[in-house]
Amino acid sequence: MMGGMAGLEGIEQPRGSSRAAAARWSPAVEDERALKALELFGNPTDGEVPLPSLPESAATARRLVQIVVLRQWGLTPKMTEDAVLLVSELVGNAVRHTGARVFGLRMRRRRGWIRVEVRDPSRGLPCLMPVQELDVSGRGLFLVDKLADRWGVDLLPRGKTTWFEMRVADR
Repeated sequence: MMGGMAGLEGIEQPRGSSRAAAARWSPAVEDERALKALELFGNPTDGEVPLPSLPESAATARRLVQIVVLRQWGLTPKMTEDAVLLVSELVGNAVRHTGARVFGLRMRRRRGWIRVEVRDPSRGLPCLMPVQELDVSGRGLFLVDKLADRWGVDLLPRGKTTWFEMRVADR
């Protein structure tokens, strides 16, 4: 997948001036993939969706967040793009650092806020590292800290939930 952002960069206007680049990304194709992910895995607004702890599950999580934030909740492409990026970081951490076979994805909306949660069976706490401009890894929580309005970790009897929240303007 191009750009690593679940194709969201094309929503406002296709990047690059060539028609070929614009033709490669299509909201209809992305929606179709996201709908397929909803069908296969379930809706994370209805309850926790279990996903296999594999690198490719980041794409599934991005698609689920994309379709919920953009289509189900009707929020902006920018908010969708940020939420997709941040869930990707949380899933990446869960897959890379916990040794879990499965992690859970859940999304909630309440007046003025959206919340995305990733639950895993490890009680190891993620830590926010100082990031240098040229660092290629270790940026996950740095990005979450920069783009989310709030984030945190809730320890559970077996594992933890890492979450972020973003403020939304309710119409």
